[in-house]
Amino acid sequence: MLKYLQQIWNSKDLRSKILFTLGILVIYRLISQISIPGANIDAISRIFEQNQLLGTFSMLTGGSAQNFSIILMGLSPYINASIIVQLLTVIVPSLENLSKEGMEGRKKLNTYTRLLTVPIAFIQSYGMILLLNSQSQIPIVENVGSLTTLIPIMITVTAGTLLLMWLGELITEYGISNGISILIFASIISSVPQIVSQNLALAQESTQFLIPFVIMFLITIILIVFVVIVTEGERRIPILYATRGAKSGSTKSNLPIRVNQAGMIPIIFSLSVVSVPGILAQFMQGSDNATLRTISDWILSNFSVNSIWYSLFYFFLVIGFTYFYVSITFNPEQVAETVQKRGGYIPGIRPGKQTAEYLGKVSNRLNLWGGLFIAFLAISPSLISLLSSSLSIGAIPILIGGAGMIIVVSVVLDIVRKVNAQMVMHDYNKLY
Repeated sequence: MLKYLQQIWNSKDLRSKILFTLGILVIYRLISQISIPGANIDAISRIFEQNQLLGTFSMLTGGSAQNFSIILMGLSPYINASIIVQLLTVIVPSLENLSKEGMEGRKKLNTYTRLLTVPIAFIQSYGMILLLNSQSQIPIVENVGSLTTLIPIMITVTAGTLLLMWLGELITEYGISNGISILIFASIISSVPQIVSQNLALAQESTQFLIPFVIMFLITIILIVFVVIVTEGERRIPILYATRGAKSGSTKSNLPIRVNQAGMIPIIFSLSVVSVPGILAQFMQGSDNATLRTISDWILSNFSVNSIWYSLFYFFLVIGFTYFYVSITFNPEQVAETVQKRGGYIPGIRPGKQTAEYLGKVSNRLNLWGGLFIAFLAISPSLISLLSSSLSIGAIPILIGGAGMIIVVSVVLDIVRKVNAQMVMHDYNKLY
């Protein structure tokens, strides 16, 4: 391990990229601690302690939401804009043509994503500010109904998201790996030391907190191993390419199809949908209409984060969005056509329509297992909470949630690949 780190440090380019990335992350963490002037931080902290759904959002924003920071929304508007543009590339022919134009096309799509981020961030900031203020008995921001108070805060939060987007792009250009992913990774990891320290302090005061603390670590390790195995798992479909120079008349290759083709996207989609009833119900709590308050009470009692109905709805929603997203991003007909144009074929399968049908069947089967995998991760905090309450061992704190764990593992694996590739290039340059 030490030799590996020494090799990384000896590579001047790699060392510079790592130090630059760490510098940007330090700036990001400092910005996340800058609260919007005039906000009642104590009031908002109590909200996040009581509301598990908002607590999950705070984890993904690195605590900036809990601090009512100038980067209150984190990178969620940019992520939503990216997903929307990606979906539109399938629907809008002109955007689909851009996606096929290589580097120049991707640059234009990235520009559209940045432009779309601005209105999304502005609208989301409005909803988030009003939601947080409605949840607190003490106003987080005084006179929030006034446009002279609300609009400057919305502009500040929107600018904070754009600042984060710019920092992410700096990491992508001058640092290591995908900057946006690294910033989200840092947001998730930043909450871990606080959780560990709190539970260590409780374990020192009383031994009854020691068992949940140990179980927390064991579950986290098991889930990380599970996520790594599934994330790296793939089905390699053999492809033969006819060549004149080869003795056998063909060369062998393979087409890898991952088990988890959708990544964390279905969880983001599902979390957005499944949280809507609860958010609407919380808004309806303050209504003067008795019927709306009754509906609100029913939703809050039956669709709380740890309820069975919430977990089941969330579980099947994730599986459904997995099939939906992969059906958009993976086109069997296009892949089969590309393989056929290059003179390739799958042994035992005729090129063209049969190849496309075969690839579609393989993809659907893998989607089932991939969907079950990420759906299980999505509801794992609720399952662990139910398990701890049934065994009466006390609340088991979760170090990293399901969506966060997929992000952390994916980013770490990507960084390792990029570092290894840079080291190979460094060794190659020394030879020549």
